[in-house]
Amino acid sequence: MPPSIRVALARGDGIGPEIVDGVMHIMDAAGVADHLESVEVEMGKSVFDKGDSRGMTDEAIRTVEECALLFKGPMETPKGGGGKSINVSLRKMYGAFANIRHFQSLPGVETVYSRADIPVDFYVVRENIEDTYGGIEHRLTPDVVECKRLISAPGSDQVHRAAFHLAQRLGIESVHCGHKANIMKMSDGMFLERFRTVARDYPDITVDDVIIDALCMNLVLRPQNYKMVVLPNLQGDIVSDLAAGLVGGLGFAPSANIGDRIAIFEAVHGTAPDIAGKGLANPTSLLLSGLMMLRHLGLLKSAAIIENALLATLESGVHTGDFGSKDVPSVGTMEYAKAIASNLGKVPGTRQAVHVPDSEAIDYTPSERPRTNELIRTFHQMTSTHVGCDIYIEDIMGPQELAENLQRISAHSPFELTMISNRGTQVWPTGSAYTECVDYYRVRFELRDKSRASQLGQSASIALLSTIGERFAITDFQPLRNYDGKPGYSLAQGQ
Repeated sequence: MPPSIRVALARGDGIGPEIVDGVMHIMDAAGVADHLESVEVEMGKSVFDKGDSRGMTDEAIRTVEECALLFKGPMETPKGGGGKSINVSLRKMYGAFANIRHFQSLPGVETVYSRADIPVDFYVVRENIEDTYGGIEHRLTPDVVECKRLISAPGSDQVHRAAFHLAQRLGIESVHCGHKANIMKMSDGMFLERFRTVARDYPDITVDDVIIDALCMNLVLRPQNYKMVVLPNLQGDIVSDLAAGLVGGLGFAPSANIGDRIAIFEAVHGTAPDIAGKGLANPTSLLLSGLMMLRHLGLLKSAAIIENALLATLESGVHTGDFGSKDVPSVGTMEYAKAIASNLGKVPGTRQAVHVPDSEAIDYTPSERPRTNELIRTFHQMTSTHVGCDIYIEDIMGPQELAENLQRISAHSPFELTMISNRGTQVWPTGSAYTECVDYYRVRFELRDKSRASQLGQSASIALLSTIGERFAITDFQPLRNYDGKPGYSLAQGQ
């Protein structure tokens, strides 16, 4: 019977081809090829070098979309030029909104925690599309640049549901939301609010939230207190690498990127060009990512057999040069892979073996290609009213002088100047002379008569913007709206 599932395979750059070969050797030995057909695609450095800033060929893009699965080695991001990280591009382009990483102590991988007999075993689920990874940046003035941070309700819902669904499937009883909603009250506040809302659909799972800085401290002090943490993109990226450090490094940290239609499984460590081609690389991270792929497809028996073989091999002391006992000679990439393959059917002795099901439970059908981009929404019945605007100005005059000029300009408009801030801190009508300012001000105008909110649209604010733009250099403009009667904008520090 021919393989039933096609997987796009990208070998990657640097050590990528070597560790891919090692992992495929193990999977072939376990009989995975009976179920999977690998279709190689061209991505990474070779494509960038040909001048394609996407880092992937048109044929590779089509193949990934047809397979709806991508298994990939590490890939190099061009230094300089217009090419962006292919890893980020793939996740965003294919809507792989949840990055899932499992961090667990492994036998033979010595860490501070293994020496202290403190078990580490938890998941980080990171939102994968939004946040600062939109890469939306502008230079606003000679002294100021901006990075726009976007958090959406439907994007938050997607990653939270993925986290709770995974927790339910794995029998994880508690999920934490990591955030910085004490400072970013609207963006992280929305992420946290959607976490609490989605959690209501999973009453058997205990939920809690933790501020990101406290989470980092707690993970270092008491990693055993966490089973799953779901976080926004940037914070999740940082915490993921911190968590990898708890278990021995990125060489032992698998990664899955899951969307509604396409899933990507990859090694997240670097390409290690200094050892590329020498057969020295450690394929464990990619192998563990491959096991996540097998389980995603329902190949539960194969995944369990391979994981037990990996654990038994690590227990025996076999290791590559980047870890393990210095008293035991290290082995190369393929020797390590062959050792794991030779242990298929064995189980670890120092820790509980992974349960091996009697049969596979394949339940996977690639989704049909959507006809157009899907609009995802959470709030369908929300009323908004226009109540003012924030105008961002480049200028070097002081706050008081700026306020006097703006008050004269806006005197006959429906709006009054209510606040000026600099770098987020209020400097007018109150503030401190000790607050240092840069050449970038936010000036806030609000309706003089709040009862007119339902009568005026944003055209009045745009007219005010035009008038102010005749006198000042405008760098940005943001309408102010109330949503269901609540302000859709934040206060300044000190306001």
